[in-house]
Amino acid sequence: MKSGLGINVLMITRVIGFLLIVEGGFMFTGIPFSLYYCDKCYDLIYSGLITAGAGGLMMLIAWNPKNKNIGKREGYIIVSLTWVVISLFGTLPYLFSGAIPAFTNAFFETMSGFTTTGASILTDIESLPRGILFWRSLTHWIGGMGIIVLSVAILPVLGIGGMQLFVAEMPGIQPDKLHPRITQTAKRLWAIYLLLTVVQTALLLFGGMDLLNALCHTFGTVATGGFSTQNTSIAGYSPFIQYVIIIFMILAGTNFTLHYFALHGRFRRVWKNEEFRKYIYLFSIVTLLLTASLMLLRHEELELAFRESLFQVVSIITTTGYVSADYLLWPGILWMVIFLLMFVGGSAGSTGGGIKVVRQLLLFKNSGMELKRLVHPNALIPVRLNGKAVNQEIIFKVMAFFLIYIIIFAFGILVMSMLGLDFETAIGASAATLGNIGPGIGEVGPTGNYASIPVFGKWFLSFLMLLGRLELFTVLIILTPAFWKK
Repeated sequence: MKSGLGINVLMITRVIGFLLIVEGGFMFTGIPFSLYYCDKCYDLIYSGLITAGAGGLMMLIAWNPKNKNIGKREGYIIVSLTWVVISLFGTLPYLFSGAIPAFTNAFFETMSGFTTTGASILTDIESLPRGILFWRSLTHWIGGMGIIVLSVAILPVLGIGGMQLFVAEMPGIQPDKLHPRITQTAKRLWAIYLLLTVVQTALLLFGGMDLLNALCHTFGTVATGGFSTQNTSIAGYSPFIQYVIIIFMILAGTNFTLHYFALHGRFRRVWKNEEFRKYIYLFSIVTLLLTASLMLLRHEELELAFRESLFQVVSIITTTGYVSADYLLWPGILWMVIFLLMFVGGSAGSTGGGIKVVRQLLLFKNSGMELKRLVHPNALIPVRLNGKAVNQEIIFKVMAFFLIYIIIFAFGILVMSMLGLDFETAIGASAATLGNIGPGIGEVGPTGNYASIPVFGKWFLSFLMLLGRLELFTVLIILTPAFWKK
């Protein structure tokens, strides 16, 4: 069945229904931890049954659509709606358990989890039931690689093609395909994701964490999410654990295609990638500058200054949002550097959010080329990336993305200021949610949270999280009148 606008409503219903069944299944995985820690597990059971049941009903309604094609419009609608729908149902464990009794707060926490933002309204995380803590971190892990990419690997079993979902879910410069078939690409990406998860969990267990904390912090790391099971985030853990998390934040913020090449021994191809090199150079240089500054201005020991600097720099650039120190207590110039890093983002094709390193790289390159073109107006001087000329259309898209990003950021500051937030908090909340980072500055800094944000502000920031996670265009395009014209 198609709507009067030519949109395949049945296929949209069928796909979202399937994804709700997947979400319901994931809810059951926290039950063993509830039983082990003697918490009641009925909340997760009821939530899983309701979620899976709703998904089953949607699939039953759209049981055998005549047209199984998913076009571009259906792809954008499915991806945008999925993040909203799974977030709505993802509130159930919080509501049933009473961990977050207010629906607005529960939705904010769930959207923050699935979009891997890590912004929280919780003031005492450690008091939550262990099964709920596991679900909270699991929302990161599901959203990190993207439940859509998972579905792309499985949808062909249902007789549904998934290319448009993959493009809509990963709308970076250009999605890298590791295999001619998109489902095989999705499976390879998930295999790498699982490998990183297993290895980091094992290392955290070796470092002294119990299984629950190791899994939860791994989920928050590989998904670049930032939800911790501790009120002080990573600050209370040993240097070994902090270095393990640093390493895996770096890996999670790297293009997953490069992991595939590295696992196959093609290290030269990894290092030839310009975005990867700039990514490494950036956090290395900033870390060294901050380390020297902390030693001179705060008289910290070399190792502590280096670890605190590296952790905060990597966490912010990759948009993970874990903290090992309160950077707002550093001299103003240093935490302003941290704030500016919120506009960098991880690599394209990673689980990181933000503007992305490759877009920053292309913007700077294009600016340099414009100066050359002014001197040589008749010369054809293309922007090159990895030795290849970049299509001018891509440059225009990057410039449009950056402009829209800054406009939305500025609008976010205006909205939050109108709601009564002080200017620092308004800036921090807007930057941290749009960039999927979590901690910002002001009241939403590394030791604060979003509990005091007004109700409308929480819904607005939830929308910014969705925009940031789906890189603006996927959501904004369905809000344009042209999209709905037949």
